[in-house]
Amino acid sequence: MEAPLEDEPLAGALARIEGYKLAASDSALTFLSSIEPAELLKCVFPDSLVTVSESGRDLGKFSVTVEFARRHHQLCVLLHAQSQGAIDDSPCGTTVTAYLTTDLEVLEEDFHEYIKLEDHSLDRRCHMVLHDGQMVIDTVTTVGGETTKESICYPMSALRGLVTEGSNFLLMRLIALRKRVPENMTFISFNHGLHIIHNTFSKLGLKQLEVGGETVEVFGLERIVDSVEDSPSTWQCYFLADGHLASRLQVGSPVTMKLLQLPSHIEKGFAKIPLVWEEDMQMCSKFLDRKEELKADHASYLRQHPEIRALISDFLQFLLLRKPDDIFQFARDYFITFASRRPPKPSLETP
Repeated sequence: MEAPLEDEPLAGALARIEGYKLAASDSALTFLSSIEPAELLKCVFPDSLVTVSESGRDLGKFSVTVEFARRHHQLCVLLHAQSQGAIDDSPCGTTVTAYLTTDLEVLEEDFHEYIKLEDHSLDRRCHMVLHDGQMVIDTVTTVGGETTKESICYPMSALRGLVTEGSNFLLMRLIALRKRVPENMTFISFNHGLHIIHNTFSKLGLKQLEVGGETVEVFGLERIVDSVEDSPSTWQCYFLADGHLASRLQVGSPVTMKLLQLPSHIEKGFAKIPLVWEEDMQMCSKFLDRKEELKADHASYLRQHPEIRALISDFLQFLLLRKPDDIFQFARDYFITFASRRPPKPSLETP
């Protein structure tokens, strides 16, 4: 186990050591291992909500996108979540970008949060990446004008059942689509101090919610994130039947994230349904393979012919210096000078 950092308070060091003893529940591990590709295909869609105050004032926006991608030639899920708004007219926001395996293991994740106050701003960035069987984590925190950095590695053997800020969004979609939550659904997570903590999900049940002037049935989930020093944080989210997020709030917070309009309904019947290759895992994989193959082939060709970059660079510099109105005529006149350098074509006439 990694030794505590020299400047880390004793309480934090002890909390980190105790964190190694925490583990996800069997039901949580079973859930992760039971995820099927067909379920992930149902999760590939965007969500967009607005953040409103108790009085109904618009404070910002919240969005989540999920798509298939490729990282280092490995097919994975790319999740991007962003929240932007204001607290007491002070700009604040959170951005998460995560590359996840099909069983929600984190390959790489970037987390950034900020709040801009007149005399006491906060900016925190956290980057984690899976490397040689370890999760390598680096954080940079700036409070006012003071910046602190921290780095730590956790062996993946201690992180079974890990749910991060990024994988949490996809996990909740999957739970909502199943509409059931196993008992003792407890995962592990990191807090801001990079200590391992428990992260528990429970069912809130069904209720009626008004969205865009329509009353719909939504499925509720509660997420409780433990804390080493403070009281736990509790989040309550409600989802439509198709997995779209309808509302999200932190218990005790005066703001709520709400869905304003229902997503477009898919027309039923025997009408021809257009092919959406991005939502077909096999076709998406083939496309990404071909894309990487072409990129590698093009890069190889450019390395073999460095004169290409020089030629294009010279042309652009000349173009920007002259700034002609007729770009096409200028390009024709510029490149026609190279025609004289081509070897003559062999004559087709019989001597």
